[in-house]
Amino acid sequence: MARILAFAGSARAGSVNKKLVRVAARMAREAGAEVTEIDLQDFPLPLYDGDLEEDQGVPGNATRIRDLMRDHDGLLLSCPEYNSSITPLLKNTFDWVSRPADGQPSLIAFRGKVATLLSASPGALGGLRGLVHVRAILGNVGVLVLPSQVAVSQAHKAFSDDGELADEGAAARVEKAVAELVEVVGKLAVASGGS
Repeated sequence: MARILAFAGSARAGSVNKKLVRVAARMAREAGAEVTEIDLQDFPLPLYDGDLEEDQGVPGNATRIRDLMRDHDGLLLSCPEYNSSITPLLKNTFDWVSRPADGQPSLIAFRGKVATLLSASPGALGGLRGLVHVRAILGNVGVLVLPSQVAVSQAHKAFSDDGELADEGAAARVEKAVAELVEVVGKLAVASGGS
């Protein structure tokens, strides 16, 4: 069974990207994956600072996220776009999680993982420009980022009152991208002798 960790790169309670990742996580479960959803709001971290790391070590919340990422085969990420790029919250999370852990290989949380990227934005491009930066960062640390990605535009109108995607076209695109993630992660797990 594909094990997927799902989260949004936003801390805001009413985030459209949190709504989107919840919809996508449900779709992944329906496609047969085991999905763990987390909220980065529950894992507060200081801004990455090498002096802080040297004095106090890697914060416990960074270790917890690193362990969660290490223990999952795939990542399902919904990434807001801030000024045409990645959010500070998501970049800071990646920076802390990338720090070396005693007795573990470098970048263990990232290497060999498969990711699908989503975004949602009130704008016409749906956060698409920010995904370019997320894709580059993840690719550089060893994550296989699948080509299929979904950017939901006009996101302030895209969700129904119950949190589902009201736009059938957007829902179909998300479902297809998520199904591909589940399929690829499952095949790689079988090929490597995993579950």
